Amino acid sequence: MEPVGDMKETMDWVLDPAADVIWGFAGFVTTAEGEIDLAPKDEEDWARVKHAAWVLAESGNLLMVPGLAEEGADWLEYSQGLRTMGGRLIEIAEAQDPEALFEAGGHLYNICLACHQAYARELRQD
Repeated sequence: MEPVGDMKETMDWVLDPAADVIWGFAGFVTTAEGEIDLAPKDEEDWARVKHAAWVLAESGNLLMVPGLAEEGADWLEYSQGLRTMGGRLIEIAEAQDPEALFEAGGHLYNICLACHQAYARELRQD
């Protein structure tokens, strides 16, 4: 196997857009006019969440492909965590459960943050 792009391109074109869909449909935003519920409103919204969840789940596998995979057991753990969380998000989208979506969005954030702290060179301060 040979990746089409590098890790930055994979993040920019695959992972970030999918994660942004999940986070964009999770929680509330408070404005001067009041609180706005971001939860999916209809079948189309839930389909977008499910699509993003599938992309994230399969991306966990993608991150283990030689050429993209980094050395170390923690890389494997983060990749598998992404795959597992993507699978959980698929279940949540199928159940159309906004509260679970919000909670899972937080777990997804933690997986992403842990990996970025360990591997995202542009975020490192060293």
